[in-house]
Order: sequence, then C-alpha cells, then structure tokens
Amino acid sequence: MLKINLINNFDNHTRTYRKTIKMVMDAAYEVIGLSKTKIINVILIDNQEIQRLNNQYRHLDQPTDVISFENTDIDNELGDIFISIDKVKTQALEYGHSFERELGFLACHGFLHCNGYDHLNDADESVMFALQNDILEKINLTR
Repeated sequence: MLKINLINNFDNHTRTYRKTIKMVMDAAYEVIGLSKTKIINVILIDNQEIQRLNNQYRHLDQPTDVISFENTDIDNELGDIFISIDKVKTQALEYGHSFERELGFLACHGFLHCNGYDHLNDADESVMFALQNDILEKINLTR
C-alpha cells in the first residue's frame, strides 16, 4: 500500500489533484511491484519555486516541470516529487492533451525516479519510458 502526502502550495484544488495523483501512484505501485508499505511526498508548486529548486540542485536557472528526490535515509519513504502546476497547465496546452494527463505523467515520471529509474542513457530511458507508458495506459491517461 502506498501513502501519499500531498502538499499543495499552489492553489485550492487539492481534491482534484489528489484524485489524479492517487490513481497514477496506485497503478505505478502495482506495475513496478512494490511489496511493502511506502510513503511518497508530492509537493505542488509554481514556476518560481521550481526554478529556485532547479537552480539549487541542478544548477539550471530556469523552471522545469518536475524534480524528484529519492530518499535513501528513511526506510518506508520513497522520496519527494515537486511538480510545477504552472508547467502542467502550459505543457498540457502545448502537447494537446488534458491537464489531468500532464499531471499524471509528471507524477508518474517523478515516482519512477524515486524508485531508482532514470533516463541518462538509451537503455535506461527505454526501460523507464516503457514503464511510464504501461502505467498511464493502465489508467487510461494516454495522449
């Protein structure tokens, strides 16, 4: 079972966001086969805050859509996923799909990073992106 700590520092639509994020996280948890209780923190922020984090941790002084930090210090805590709701809105329009799909994609992407998946080379990217597709198809959040 996965426990989601959702912190909305963006607006007052927490219920709507929680529904999408929970659906994605439940599917992701099942697809990658986690066997014990885990906790994930999802923090919703604006472009200004994600740019600050991106600059601090990745030395890129620009907003990004999602930043995640895997937690290796606390047994049952997977990590933290920071999602820019500003980016969710603009990218959903850019890519021609729903806000829900973009939020789900970014939550899924961050979740996989918190579970050790990455896309730094072609082989790892292939594995991670296939899992993302499987998870999003499972809950019908496709493009």
